Amino acid sequence: MRPSGRQLSEMRPISIETDVTRHAEGSCLIRVGGTHVLCTASLEERVPPFLKNSGLGWVTAEYGMLPRATHTRMRREAKNGQSGRTQEIQRLIGRSLRAGLDRVALGERQITIDCDVIQADGGTRCAAITGGWVALRLAVNKLMKVGDVITDPLPDPVAAVSCGLYAGQAVLDLDYPEDSEAGVDGNFVMTGSGRLIEIQMSAEGATFSRSQMTELLDLAEDGVKTLVAAQKDATA
Repeated sequence: MRPSGRQLSEMRPISIETDVTRHAEGSCLIRVGGTHVLCTASLEERVPPFLKNSGLGWVTAEYGMLPRATHTRMRREAKNGQSGRTQEIQRLIGRSLRAGLDRVALGERQITIDCDVIQADGGTRCAAITGGWVALRLAVNKLMKVGDVITDPLPDPVAAVSCGLYAGQAVLDLDYPEDSEAGVDGNFVMTGSGRLIEIQMSAEGATFSRSQMTELLDLAEDGVKTLVAAQKDATA
């Protein structure tokens, strides 16, 4: 039934390659099927002005798509000319990663997560969150190794997966052909222990029931477990 031939509850193949750039404190290339995202973590020994002398750390994110990440070339986005979609996604990534962060333990420093979509085939924001956590984890590991951070500020992984109603069926991890025709589309951000961080769901031409939402949430929980296992393997 699915264009890819996958089962309703089947994820696309997942791979996470770490330390793919020389200079970033943490980096990975995450591949979820045909969606490939380069994630880097950059450490600064400062925080935004509103957090100065607070003792609290900060994680923020930026997101972008390379011009030929999709079927046709798109223009590069200057920072002051970003689309609403880009701004919304990078705020989502930042919120999601901060939700799993002990900002006191991190101390008064900032880590910026850059997520650059090399190739898009649906679920880019979910892959960016999942890969962004890996890059963040690697950067924090370096801080802990040299003793700059004593208590682990990342007690639980953070990952995200898409689910939706395609041809009337609840499916896990939508690729582009499914995402573009889904009656309902949702993105689920969760911790490794199953705590919810954010759910984005909307009808795309069809309404959905409470029971269907529960079914999608159940699928998302299983998908996040698979992603968390891949994160742990990558950062072990």
